[in-house]
Amino acid sequence: MKKFNFRKVLDGLTASSPSGSSGGGSGGGSGAGGGSMHPGGTAGAAGTPRDEIQETLTSDYFQICKTVRHGFPYLPTALAFDPVQKILAIGTRTGAIRMFIRGDNMMREITKNEKITNNDLQKVTLLARNVRILDFDGNRLGRPGVDCYCQHESGAAVLQLQFLINEGALVSASADDALHLWNLRQKRPAILHSLKFNRERITYCHLPFQSKWLYVGTERGNTHIVNIESFILSGYVIMWNKAIELSTKTHPGPVVHLSDSPRDEGKLLIGYENGTVVLWDLRSKRADLRAYYDEAIHSVAWHHEGKQFMCSHSDGSLTLWNLKSPNRPFQTTIPHGKIQRDGKKPESCKPILKVEYKTCKSSEPFVIFSGGLSYDKACRRPSLTIMHGKAITVLEMDHPIVDFLTLCETPYPNEFQEPYAVVVLLEKDLIVVDLTQSNFPIFENPYPIDIHESPVTCTEYFADCPPDLIPVLYSVGAKHKKQGYSNKEWPISGGAWNLGAQTYPEIIITGHADGSVKFWDASAITLQMLYKLKTSKVFEKQKTGEGKATAEIVEEDPFAVQMMYWCPESRIFCVAGVSAYVIVYRFSKHEVNTEISSLEVRLQYEVEDIITPEPEIIPPFPDASSQLPSLKSLSGSTNTVACEGTMKDSIPCLSVKTRPVRMPPGYQADLVIQLVWVDGEPPQQITSLAVNSAYGLVAFGNCNGLAVVDFMQKTVLLSMGTLDLYGSSDPYQRQPRSPRKSKQFAADNFCMRGLSNFYPDLTKRIRTSYQSLTELSDSPVSLELERCKSPTSGFVDYDTAKECNRISLQGLCGLK
Repeated sequence: MKKFNFRKVLDGLTASSPSGSSGGGSGGGSGAGGGSMHPGGTAGAAGTPRDEIQETLTSDYFQICKTVRHGFPYLPTALAFDPVQKILAIGTRTGAIRMFIRGDNMMREITKNEKITNNDLQKVTLLARNVRILDFDGNRLGRPGVDCYCQHESGAAVLQLQFLINEGALVSASADDALHLWNLRQKRPAILHSLKFNRERITYCHLPFQSKWLYVGTERGNTHIVNIESFILSGYVIMWNKAIELSTKTHPGPVVHLSDSPRDEGKLLIGYENGTVVLWDLRSKRADLRAYYDEAIHSVAWHHEGKQFMCSHSDGSLTLWNLKSPNRPFQTTIPHGKIQRDGKKPESCKPILKVEYKTCKSSEPFVIFSGGLSYDKACRRPSLTIMHGKAITVLEMDHPIVDFLTLCETPYPNEFQEPYAVVVLLEKDLIVVDLTQSNFPIFENPYPIDIHESPVTCTEYFADCPPDLIPVLYSVGAKHKKQGYSNKEWPISGGAWNLGAQTYPEIIITGHADGSVKFWDASAITLQMLYKLKTSKVFEKQKTGEGKATAEIVEEDPFAVQMMYWCPESRIFCVAGVSAYVIVYRFSKHEVNTEISSLEVRLQYEVEDIITPEPEIIPPFPDASSQLPSLKSLSGSTNTVACEGTMKDSIPCLSVKTRPVRMPPGYQADLVIQLVWVDGEPPQQITSLAVNSAYGLVAFGNCNGLAVVDFMQKTVLLSMGTLDLYGSSDPYQRQPRSPRKSKQFAADNFCMRGLSNFYPDLTKRIRTSYQSLTELSDSPVSLELERCKSPTSGFVDYDTAKECNRISLQGLCGLK
């Protein structure tokens, strides 16, 4: 932090003040002390008064700008992966592109004639300068880090992404029928070229490995070829009517798939929506093969030998075709269809939206697809199916599947693929499945993909934290991580970077609706979760029917975190929940097994005992009070609840565990403070929270009052209602000074005690109420009231008394 000399500021204030200038003038008419130098640079005459300090900072010197974007991409639509650089790109419906990359200052070019080995795959890196990351163990290579953000100016949705593998470039196809070539070799990725389609809509793109031609399919069924270097149309167009048989008059539909043959890059496989597949010879400009199927096609995948290909269809079937006999598929399967007893075709299932066919040298090939479930299982979640040999594994997902890609050891399509992982893009998450283990575990995701796993209800930001705090939180958080993850490293590991020279510790704390609290390391570009705390573990689980008490305060999420306080130096952490409780946590590196201390505090805004300014006008008969509206109803509290004929009182909303609780290392609950029901009314939610860790005090309050608790001694020091704070119980009360002393109340009148010091904006309203009450005795209404009194019984005319009491109540309501 930059050092600041406060003495210079004081010298400037003294020189510019009138007293300083006059003092300088009296010190002598000549010499150095006879004048003062003004901040503007002009010498002022002795004794010249200075009105104010000239402000040199203006709003033009400041600008609010976005520095970091955290969280999962909003509404993802497309996915791409560079198998050499190991970079992942995600496109969104808003036209944004997020690239999860690593940065370094070198890149090795691999020519077309050079063979890429497995060692080279680990060494090749991407050029991205000025990237920094804070790692808990020092500098490491291949760790998750920075994610780059790009945005299309048009804001159109991204339909498809294609990497120029190992060339530091990316092609994006957007919903406005435009193609963009992005340069990733610079600090900020930028668009180099753009190409707009005016008459046709883009439906599919394909860029072969180490090729300079980009194939673009359209909604009309035509295929265009774009030169990737100049990014202009080559003029070569494969028209749909030439691709299919001339005798066929029906339109085949949009192009849904394009891919080059693994055996011959001069042959292009075109898949149409109506079930037609054409193998087009680019050199001879004619079709070598045509295949037809009754069901619509969604995707096509090649076998690495280039002799077979597999199609996925809308009836949940997979068809395997041989180039030598394209008249009919030599294998048709419906993986999730029920087999009929009479030998008929299995029942149709949901469409298989995408299929990938990957071969292995030492085992059976992998067939991976999304969708295809049976229609009778409507309640099942979205799933990814992995077929390996005779084994079929269905992986259910928490969110709908947008797209998936299979990660292989080699980028060459004519070799054994050797798949090792599957990247699954969901609507709100990113999952990577390990294919090298038989149980297909998932990789532990190092990115903060879904910050809103449970909705965020509050946040806190801390900068310049103690340097040892982040490693400590990371060490205890690592012990709480879930089990069952893959033991391999995160596969998206392109690039490398070093520790930034100017970073300082930053921590973000988020409170969530399920009662969890997450500590994030925000020191680097990437947000890393350090530690997760579950506040709901200090309470007993609510059984069916027992949640009605909490429902009086909040309809759902009774453990939602409302406010937080954290002292990084003492490591004291406090949480205020929506169910009117405060939990005080202490940090410990050791596991303990102990009981949780709890306190119950009674806070209620009671106004039944208020003395009215004119007590003599209250009707003496008992039924008069029932005719007037109660003051408690005016406060807006109508939550009186009776439970089986009895009124709830001194009962908290949640039950703290009374048995000894095992607390792992990290933040451990030291004290739970709960507000209780009062006279059938539930406690109000806590609206303010303050903690002094040096004195061991926690103060909290709501609309009903204030409480101060010593969490070291575990005792309540102060519990006062809102009225008591400004009444006779206030130890720091001050008497108001009204400009109209002749009409001031006595000192024992609560209406005017100390309110002007605490609520200046209500002073006028209080005085108006007071004036209306004090002038009541001189008004015609009071004279009429005296005439209505009976000389024998003291009976008061009810209509007149009601009018007087209404005026008194209006004056009292002005105090709120």
